[in-house]
Amino acid sequence: MNTKQYIDRSSGWLPERPGAGIAVSSRIRLARNLRDDPFPGWAGESECTRIWEQLRDVLLDCPALGNAQAVAMEKLSTLDKLVLFERHLISREQAERKQGAGAVIRDDEVVAVMVNEEDHLRLQCILPGLAIEQAWDLANQLDTEIEAHVDYAFTPKLGYLTACPSNVGTGMRVSVMLHVPGLVLMNEINAVIKGMARIGLAVRGLWGEGSESTGNMYQVSNQMTLGEGEDKIVDNFGRIVQEIIEHEQHARWRLFETNEALVHDRAGRALGILLHAHILTSKEVLDLLSDLRLGIDMGIVKLKTERIINDLLILTQPGHLQKVEGRRLKTHERDVARALLVRSRMNAALYEQE
Repeated sequence: MNTKQYIDRSSGWLPERPGAGIAVSSRIRLARNLRDDPFPGWAGESECTRIWEQLRDVLLDCPALGNAQAVAMEKLSTLDKLVLFERHLISREQAERKQGAGAVIRDDEVVAVMVNEEDHLRLQCILPGLAIEQAWDLANQLDTEIEAHVDYAFTPKLGYLTACPSNVGTGMRVSVMLHVPGLVLMNEINAVIKGMARIGLAVRGLWGEGSESTGNMYQVSNQMTLGEGEDKIVDNFGRIVQEIIEHEQHARWRLFETNEALVHDRAGRALGILLHAHILTSKEVLDLLSDLRLGIDMGIVKLKTERIINDLLILTQPGHLQKVEGRRLKTHERDVARALLVRSRMNAALYEQE
């Protein structure tokens, strides 16, 4: 597989424009296992290979996956795996696997399935903006199509059996990526995070478990999968996320009312640096894009092509930069290449003709 194809196109789960909403993306993930086979952590290499080949063929025949591509982990370079991880198509754990593990990815990147990660199947549907119900409908359709060909590990009492006890039951994880600079700048984000923890929600950074928040991006997800049905989980989670969005909206307007100059200054500085910097670290560019995104949302900054703000979230990551260059880059070389990429894309977004 040549992941260069991903570099030349936008991810289907990124919104067309950043001002489309505080919710950047919505994801449903389902964990499933085969009834009569050992879980990946207990299976041997030959067993994993057999399971991968079986499930690969099943998945490629699923209408919900449309025009999909199957990729075996052992055939991917470390750099190609990093590109897929940066696009949220595989996990860090899957990137470390080799023989007997793989992924099937729909061409628009909205649907992806990991095979033999922690579980035999990790189904993912990810859509732009706040679209939890639509993502669940798509995930449920794919789940039904797969189950027509395989027997899942399932009991009436516990539900779907998974490698990690925290996933037993529905096997469902619902998550939304939120951009919340208002709560951060008003020093209210910690209180919100503590409140979410009290009601059983997990809060992580842009790259999921183990990552810190950068660019004022937070991934909020449910933790309970046992004892409630999928529709109820989706409905409850959607209502909570809507409340968080309303808190962010109020924080932004209070920030604008009390310190309008700060909002203008941060947006203006971000635009200036992104247009002219010659060295940019990964964290720095994400923070600057956050300030610029807020400026666009508040009507302070106008760009000809606003989608570039979302695209640069992914394109400025180390794997993508090295894929564009066609070689491994040292840290300083990546920072220079990142700045060059941002300058060229930002100047086009600001000055290209309608």
